[in-house]
Order: sequence, then C-alpha cells, then structure tokens
Amino acid sequence: MSEIREKVDVCVVGAGHAGCEAALACARLGFETVIFTVSVDSIALMPCNPNIGGTSKGHLVREIDALGGEMAINIDKTFIQSKMLNKSKGPAVHSLRAQADKSEYSRAMRKVLENQDNLTIKQAEVCEILTEEFDSSSDSENCIASRRVTGIKTFTGAVYECRAVVLCTGTYLKARCLCGEAITNTGPNGLQAANYLTDSLKSLGIEMRRFKTGTPARMDGNTIDYSKMEEQFGDERVVPFSFNTDPEAVQIDQVSCWLTYTNQDTHDIIRANLDRSPIYAGIIEGTGPRYCPSIEDKVVKFADKERHQVFIEPEGIHTNEMYVGGMSSSLPEDVQLAMYRTVPGLENCKIVRNAYAIEYDCIDPRQLYPTLEFKDIKGLFSGGQFNGSSGYEEAAAQGLIAGINAALSLSGKDPVILDRSQAYIGVLIDDLVTKENFEPYRMMTSRAEYRLLLRQDNADLRLRQIGYEAGLVSEEVYQKTLDKKKMIEEEIIRLKNTVIGAARENQDFLAAHGSTALKTGTNLAELMCRPELTYEVLAKIDPKRMPLPADVIEQVEIEIKYEGYIERQMRQVEQYKKMEKKRIPADLDYNDISSLRLEARQKLIAFKPVSVGQASRISGVSPADISVLLIYLEKKRI
Repeated sequence: MSEIREKVDVCVVGAGHAGCEAALACARLGFETVIFTVSVDSIALMPCNPNIGGTSKGHLVREIDALGGEMAINIDKTFIQSKMLNKSKGPAVHSLRAQADKSEYSRAMRKVLENQDNLTIKQAEVCEILTEEFDSSSDSENCIASRRVTGIKTFTGAVYECRAVVLCTGTYLKARCLCGEAITNTGPNGLQAANYLTDSLKSLGIEMRRFKTGTPARMDGNTIDYSKMEEQFGDERVVPFSFNTDPEAVQIDQVSCWLTYTNQDTHDIIRANLDRSPIYAGIIEGTGPRYCPSIEDKVVKFADKERHQVFIEPEGIHTNEMYVGGMSSSLPEDVQLAMYRTVPGLENCKIVRNAYAIEYDCIDPRQLYPTLEFKDIKGLFSGGQFNGSSGYEEAAAQGLIAGINAALSLSGKDPVILDRSQAYIGVLIDDLVTKENFEPYRMMTSRAEYRLLLRQDNADLRLRQIGYEAGLVSEEVYQKTLDKKKMIEEEIIRLKNTVIGAARENQDFLAAHGSTALKTGTNLAELMCRPELTYEVLAKIDPKRMPLPADVIEQVEIEIKYEGYIERQMRQVEQYKKMEKKRIPADLDYNDISSLRLEARQKLIAFKPVSVGQASRISGVSPADISVLLIYLEKKRI
C-alpha cells in the first residue's frame, strides 16, 4: 500500500505559542520546517485569558523579542489594552501586560507563519516519533543518547523524515475536559485531543506525567451590569512590548476592563457543592497549578478571606464575550451559573462558554538538557506546557530556545544556553530541567536571584548579541542596540564628569525641589541618586545636555540610581559563573566517587547535570557533596 513520505529538516509538533516560536526560529535559520497542528484554526490559540505579559511574564516576552522571537511583535499589533504593572515599586519588578484581541492575535500569528519562507503548516495528528539506534561514541559532542530521531508519523500514515523534532503539544495529549459530572475527551475549547503520541513517547522510555489546569466561564457582555464594578483603564502612554515597535504606533484607543468581587454567598454555594467538583470528588488525576488556583481551591484553602477579586475582561473588539478572570472552575454548569450570579454585576449574566478543568499528559522535564533536547534521544527537543510549565509566555520562551537549538544542532554550531544570570528564560529552563516540580511551573520575579540585572527594560542590551550570533537578529537591529548601548555609556560618563558647584542659583534649584543644599561641589550623577531628583528635573542645571531617546534616558537613570545594588549583584554573578563554567562530562561515572553520599550519587546519576553549578541546585545534593565532586574533577584534571 502506497504512503506519503516526505523529507524535511525539522518537524514541530503543535502550533501553540511554543510551536509557533520553534517553527519560525528553525525556518528563519534556513531549515525546511513543517509545523503540525490538530487544527489550523488553533494556531497561537489563547484558550484561557487572552492577555500577554504580567508580573515576570512581561520579562519573558521582552527577552523573546530581544532574541528574535515573534510574540512581542504580535501582541503589539493586536492588543486592546496595555498596562505597566508594579510602577509604584522598583524597576526590577516593572512588568508590561497587554489584553489581546483573542481572534486577531491568532489570525496575525497564523499570517506570519503562512508567509514565512521554509515553513509549511500541516493539519494532522502526529502519532509516532521515529528513531533509530545511535552510537554516541561516534558523535563529536559530549553526548549520551542511545537513539536519534529519524522522523514522525501521522494518524493517516504519512511519514515525514527529518533530522530534528520539536515537541510542543501543550495541553492536547490525551486531554479531557471536566465540567462537574460531564467529562469530554477533548483538548481546550472543544478541539480534538491528541490520543496516540503518548504511547509512542513511553515506548521510547520517556517518563510522562499528568497535570491539570483550568479556565473560567465566558459571559455574554450584554448581560453584565458594569455600573456595579470598578472600571480598569489602560495606561495613558502605552509602552510597546517589542524593541522594534515604534512607540507612536501603539498609542491607540483602549477598551476598559472591570473589577468586582466574590462574597459569602458565592463561597457558600461553592462549599455546598464541593462533592460535585471533580477536584474534590477524586475524578481529576492531574496536579493543578498552585499559583493559579480554581475558585473552589481559593474558597477551601483561604477560608478566612471574605472575598476574592474577579476581573471582567473583553475577549476582543468584535465579540461581546467577556472573560471572568479569577474564577476558573470545574463545578457543574448549574452550580457555575448560581455562583457567578452572586457576584455584583453578574446577577443576570448568561454563560456563553462554561468553565472547565483540563487534564493532559506532559513530561518530567528533568529528562532534558538545558538546550531542551532529550538526554537519551538525539535530535528530539521539547518546549512549552508539554515540559510541565504553565502560561503562554513560558511556553513561547521554551519554544524559541528549543527551535534555535534544534537548528543550531543541525548546523553543527554551539547551542544557546541562557544561564540564571543572563535571563528570566535561563531561570525558567534551569528550574524546569534541574528541580523537582510536582505542579505546572509558573514564572515569578521571586524565582530570579539576579532580578535587578534582569529587568524587562534592558532585555535588548542583555540578549540582542545572542540573538544576532544565533542568526535571528538582523545586522541593522543589532547595530541599533550597539548604538543605544554606546549612548548610555557616554551619557553616564558625562554626568559623572559634570560638576555642579554650590552657587546660589544651584542652591535655589535644590531648595525648590525639596533637596538638601550643597556644602561643596558634586557631579550630576551623584545628584541624580537623590530620590527627589530625576534626569528630567536636572535638565535646568545641565545646559550642555544633548537630546537623547527616551529608552536611553531610562537606562541612564536606572544605572545611576541603582549603581551600588547593581555592582553588588554583578559580584554575586561572578561567583555564580565560576560554578557554571566547571563542566561535568556526560559520561562521568558517579559510582567512582566513593566519598559521595548515596542520595547525592543517585540524584546525580538520574539528573546527569552539565555543570557543577547545575549539580549544586539539585535537591538532595549538599554543599559537602559539591566539594567532593570538585575535588574529584580536579584530581582527574577534568
């Protein structure tokens, strides 16, 4: 019987946020790529809240953009409201968040994929990963893989031979949606689940897990009384996500969002029906996200709270559907309607789409290298929620790195591995592949030790060179970043060298701004360190100042005001880097290190860390074990 058989370079399985970034990266780096999806209409789908960014997630989107990814550019084209969060706090935690037009975001990303050279979209369910035995000793890389990828097979029997596969299956593998007693074997938004690939992965020795997430109901906006809610506006001056977007292009009329609250009536209905919740009835097998709990979990775990925030947000400009943020649920339909109608403004609401929980198969990401390639299968990469994470932004970041590294591996070039001192993406991937995560992983600013250095505003300065060297950032864009960096450095030097004396006019200026008088001369940089004085305010006593772009001024001010803190973190990074540079051979036999404790030996054998730094972050490996390991490596001159 004849069959379709094609030969390409890369197959990307899944067309969500991870799959889109992975496929675009591979295609833009010159490799013939096919992206598979169970439905072409689900490309870059937002099955939960249609927003991009938020606390720490905004950092990820800026980093994706700096490396040459697409997410930031796409949200700049399709947002309907934008806000910079945490503006009352320091710059390390400022995070951009934009509400997207759900259908427009998906449509715009699909258009990018359709018009990308070297990229083909294919609607098909991938059922099998094809591999062959691999002799890693013949490989030039430090590799321990026993098999390597040769292609994929679809449900219809078509075979696509390839040299690399990137798995970005999201929440589709053996997915089932639960709404009370009603259980349907579908993916998100009623789309077809992928029911066969899990068995293929298990046959390859890949360890699978079962996770859960959920989403709230969507309401008919015409049945909501907004007068009982607090109106939430976007920023007066919108900041774009992409460093390439003209700031003037995003100054648009924005839609409003709304804030309301649950109450004791809401909570009473939920408590009275917990026995009908699949979560508490034991029907759900998967583990849910701790930091994005269902309303049932909130009511049970935070029983002392009298109310919880509920955000009413539009799904788009061309629909009346409203997203009910903060009230995800898997309760039965009748209970959902009753509880929603106790919330001020929702007394007469009508549900367009019921809330539901979704269970799906994913992997234990400790099976991956920091490159996001499987340790035991050469050429098989993985990204997104399939790696046990949650969120569109976390998915896109992993998809981009997996795609870049798949392409670089085919080129015989060194991979892109971002460490914890370089990027939030580095923190995200290191946490996934090193630490034990028993629930969907969510990025948070508190997870980044060096967050003052990893601000969203300087992502281009941190990562543009890496994107350029990988081949995803153009010469023109990279040169603009170099010019920006030069302007920042020159202006900081000028401010430090511009001395202000204790003349009467300067004393009057300081007094007018509530600042302490000068006893002797000082420079403008030292004056700027005073909380009440900014770069803009000091213009009056800085006549030699030349006009500079707003983003340059922002960096100058942050670098000067936080100079001491930044220098302290840089010293911490130097110590961290020493441990990261100490590499561990992939074939190191830990059984030869007799002084290692048994638990440490077992963990190191299971994890196969690539560096001493990564080994030190493995649960169960103590500082004493690291000392033993370092001594052993030194003796062996490794």
